[in-house]
Amino acid sequence: MSDADADTESNPYLRNPPTEFDPAEELAREDAERQAELLREAIREHDHRYYVEAEPLVSDAAYDALFSRLVALEGAFDLDTTNSPTNRVGGEPLDKLETVEHAAPMLSIDQSTEADDLREFDERVRREVGDVAYVCEPKFDGLSVEVVYEDGQFARAATRGDGQRGDDVSAQVKTIPTVPLSLRGDPPEHLAVRGEVYMPKPAFSDLNRQRVEAGEDPFANPRNAAAGTLRNLDPTVVADRPLAVFFYDILDASDTPETQRAALDRFRDWGLRVADDHVEFVDDVEGAIDYRDEMLDLRDDLDFEIDGTVIKVDSREAREQLGEKSRSVRWAFAYKFPARHEVTTVRDIVVQVGRTGRLTPVALLDPVDVGGVTVSRATLHNPDEIASLGVAVGDRVRVKRAGDVIPQVVDVVEDGGGTYEFPDECPVCGSQVDRDGPLAFCSGGLTCPAQREASIGHFAVKGAMDIDGLGGERVAQLVDAGLVENVADLYDLTVDDLVELEGWGETSAQNLVDAIEETKSPSLASFLVGLSIPEVGEATARALAREFGSIDEFPIDEDVAESRFDAFEDRLTTVPDVGETVAHRVRDFFENEDNRVVIRSLLDHGVDPEPVEDGGDELDGVTIVVTGTLQVSRSAVRELVESHGGNVTGSVSGNTDYLVVGGNPGQSKRDDADENAVPTLDEDEFAAFLAERGVSYPPE
Repeated sequence: MSDADADTESNPYLRNPPTEFDPAEELAREDAERQAELLREAIREHDHRYYVEAEPLVSDAAYDALFSRLVALEGAFDLDTTNSPTNRVGGEPLDKLETVEHAAPMLSIDQSTEADDLREFDERVRREVGDVAYVCEPKFDGLSVEVVYEDGQFARAATRGDGQRGDDVSAQVKTIPTVPLSLRGDPPEHLAVRGEVYMPKPAFSDLNRQRVEAGEDPFANPRNAAAGTLRNLDPTVVADRPLAVFFYDILDASDTPETQRAALDRFRDWGLRVADDHVEFVDDVEGAIDYRDEMLDLRDDLDFEIDGTVIKVDSREAREQLGEKSRSVRWAFAYKFPARHEVTTVRDIVVQVGRTGRLTPVALLDPVDVGGVTVSRATLHNPDEIASLGVAVGDRVRVKRAGDVIPQVVDVVEDGGGTYEFPDECPVCGSQVDRDGPLAFCSGGLTCPAQREASIGHFAVKGAMDIDGLGGERVAQLVDAGLVENVADLYDLTVDDLVELEGWGETSAQNLVDAIEETKSPSLASFLVGLSIPEVGEATARALAREFGSIDEFPIDEDVAESRFDAFEDRLTTVPDVGETVAHRVRDFFENEDNRVVIRSLLDHGVDPEPVEDGGDELDGVTIVVTGTLQVSRSAVRELVESHGGNVTGSVSGNTDYLVVGGNPGQSKRDDADENAVPTLDEDEFAAFLAERGVSYPPE
């Protein structure tokens, strides 16, 4: 029975429900199952009335009594709790977030703060499809998610990620009260909807007050609080946080309404929460501009953050005619609000040291409210930015929240008479500061305490050494306990070391020790990524691995002649995607003896990066793109193709030779392939294509 069919006559738990019950164990199983089903139906209705319609049917105390009774029944009779309201209390902590393919691409939209840009968008739309009506909606400042329902039941949820794939956050999203676990009415068999997870401003203030009182750092803003909460691996933590959701688009469905207006009406029928009071339908672009100006005036009165408005073509047929670009749709436009500005005083300038040693100056400010958020620090980016602004301690400066999130100093409005000189030595370890154009770097490398914790955390991430269970909090705990000073020390950790720490048991300690042991034979590219070499991400690391082939080809010995480093830098400049600046930064990293000591220590601990075997040039000049799931990972496909001289890119263009299509593929890459006349291959055809050129697939 759906929620919409809830009958106050046949369901005694909807209006004036009983709040006292006999012990659950005294019921016959059949009676317990029937009572549990009625309770689930009633609680879903109460959730909808409270969280979506804001018209509760019962008191909080009555609701709590019904909920407790359902928990008792499910526990006493081991009843199936799939999509039961009791799932909202959370569940067992997750080891990590899995990656899933979206039902349809979650693309971005073009945006601007200028009305003329919106008018140009309107002119293009009308030129291509004729007269249209628009739907105007708030641009929520939260975290975009996909929620999938099958036969009206919650199936899964995922973050936007790269638009094609995102993190599976089903366990977390199920705890959010405004996400129905069972749809009302008559939903389609398959439905994937897009929504925005956010934290209401009053709830955000309450949460931050609680954190401060508990001695914890407050969240910077509601968006960060929502994003951090949703990615928490413990669903019970998410359940305790005040998250909410607005839904605003259909991504994919077995039955799709013909207009956005109709889709929003269906959302309401299905129990999906929409921003009813703040959606408008207009016939022309000037109406959309007026709507944005009205929302700008209302912004501070809303209980949720917005950073602009979104204007969408109402007709789905017109949307399909307008189509999509590789990363954004052509039927919607975000008309953003201008950044908020306020004036305050610089009380000090401090320098932070990042993971790769980059020094970033930060202005400490007299606290000032910028768009409802108290700002007390703002980035100054780099030494050249300080010089360009002419900013110094004591100056009165104008501050804005860039992108409405990151505070930065815009200009100096009143000279306070002070001066500021950028340090020549690292403020943390005292090593010399090297300048590289506008940027500054600590030369202390992996032994600099400021870089140490961040570099250890980076060493463990996916794309580097991928050590399960070694997140930021655990890294900090290991460093604070004196167990780890650099990444090589990870391989000395024992179960006995770990169980002495708070929050560790034999199982979790053994799991981490085993996970670290399993990383002793990484690919050379992953090893290079894990070293936190400045300017070296995954793509550059793969290019370096292909060029040098083995870690032994890098200058890591104890005594290395200057001429060897000269030759090394010259060779670096010949590597694709490595220019002179990157080559110089890589040379600096290896020229630092402390960094070489850490690398040699890793090798001494048994870490043995696998050499890159030159597979030849069988695929020389061939560029492929992969979409969907293959029987091997995309990184394995990339390594195979690139080791034989080919190239793997992330998006389809006129330079792409083949699109390889696996299971559950994204639609946008296939559309781009059609647009650019790029042939597509399924996995068997891809294997045959490689075999014709003497390349075995799948790789061993």
